[in-house]
Amino acid sequence: MATLYVENVPGDLYDALKKQAKKNRKSVAAEVIQLLEQFVPTEAELKRRHAFLREVMKFQARKPLTPGPHPSAEEMLREIRDR
Repeated sequence: MATLYVENVPGDLYDALKKQAKKNRKSVAAEVIQLLEQFVPTEAELKRRHAFLREVMKFQARKPLTPGPHPSAEEMLREIRDR
């Protein structure tokens, strides 16, 4: 496991981090690691997100099976806006 040293952390940022760590019953280091895991995606996470995006785009590209008897959401919104 790698070691990371961070210098010149602004005082107010460090105080907020320390307060959040205390609230979560963690050390400052453990809190930083959790924040990094939460907000910095790994290569595997980026691949998973891209795969998900491709699936969503395929789903959005499909045409509806039937137009149906009801207006589309866009048509209903246009109607509401035009009132």
